[in-house]
Amino acid sequence: MSILVVGSVALDTLETPFGRADDALGGSATFISAAASFFASDIRLVGVVGEDFPQDGIDFLRSRGVDLAGLEVVPGGKTFRWSGRYHDDMNGRDTLDTQLNVFADFNPQIPADWRSPDFLALGNIHPALQQQVLGQMAKRPKLVVLDTMNLWIDLTPDELKATMARVDVVIVNDTEARQLTGESNLIRAAKAIRALGPSIVIVKKGEHGALLFTPTAFFSAPAYPLEDLFDPTGAGDTFLGGFIGYLARTGDLSDDNLKRAVVHGSVLASFCVEAFSVERLKTLTEAQVSERVNAFRDLSAFALETLDQAADEA
Repeated sequence: MSILVVGSVALDTLETPFGRADDALGGSATFISAAASFFASDIRLVGVVGEDFPQDGIDFLRSRGVDLAGLEVVPGGKTFRWSGRYHDDMNGRDTLDTQLNVFADFNPQIPADWRSPDFLALGNIHPALQQQVLGQMAKRPKLVVLDTMNLWIDLTPDELKATMARVDVVIVNDTEARQLTGESNLIRAAKAIRALGPSIVIVKKGEHGALLFTPTAFFSAPAYPLEDLFDPTGAGDTFLGGFIGYLARTGDLSDDNLKRAVVHGSVLASFCVEAFSVERLKTLTEAQVSERVNAFRDLSAFALETLDQAADEA
């Protein structure tokens, strides 16, 4: 099944306690597409870059089977650049520099033969642009997944809520869920987000896992324990890509399969943070993904017995 991905393609300069990376491949559409490619084969990216975008970035995405016919290259333009420094605990970061460049005038135009995708992933671009993409669909996709960020919650809350009313899945982190709804309790916050229109809400909790809320189910997925976390940039987008990629591969939107998709998204994100940018995704194999999915299952599995059974055994 086809996946249309619309979002940013960027070059990031990153500083973490583990080192520094300059002009590393980044952007929401980049990570979503690369992650989804581990499960799905028909992935189409819409974004914009400048003439300075490196060829190895193009080569990487093509090597993952991503169709780049929708990637606009602006002659003489410069690619969106972001620079940030992570705190020692890796849970916070400071933005050092943002240069929107050609991304400031991003006007996503979906190729005519791409306007009936099975699945649509809306990266965390301006809500007005997300609505513009939705307006170009020839028919409603089987599933529309939207990501957002604190910037849009602050600056364009009404437009964001209007966009959320038109999608199926909203993915936010715990801070964004509380900021968007004013609810400190994440269960209440997810309920408030679902009241805006999306039937499914996923709340990412970083090193503490993720929560899935559907009309008929609740699921809590742990985070995979890692000794070394090199770079959290793109982890959330990688989660989204793994999530939607798994659903596209299986074609199953049941609660049980949504839970499996959350786990597969979490697994992809756990690999992403093991190196800067997309470097770990370049070397990752399907066998390694499967092995970690199994480890994930073992991590959260336990034998259940009643208190009476425990007393009898004692």
